[in-house]
Amino acid sequence: MVHGFVARALPELALWAVGRRARFRVHGDSMSPALAPGDQILVDLGAYRRARPRPGEVVLARHPYRRDVRLVKRVASVAADGGCELAGDNPDASTDSRGFGALPGELVLGRVVLRLG
Repeated sequence: MVHGFVARALPELALWAVGRRARFRVHGDSMSPALAPGDQILVDLGAYRRARPRPGEVVLARHPYRRDVRLVKRVASVAADGGCELAGDNPDASTDSRGFGALPGELVLGRVVLRLG
């Protein structure tokens, strides 16, 4: 199990080292148990230049009403126009599309590629 994590993590860490991944820290319980407060994640900020998000992916997005706030959520659905409905894994602790609706595609900043813990 650890060996598999290392094999998957090394390329992502190398991409982070050369500036191709961004690192963020998780705040709040909205993605529990997958992501806990204090976990660090690596995000591919270029992932959606090439393709649209897919349901089930965990993404980094801008809050639609508070542009200084970033959200980490799971893609629940993607509309034909590129808009995404996002949901937290822990709905009782999540601010997500149930409250603010689908996000325009340009607010989805990138795909979470690695949880560092």
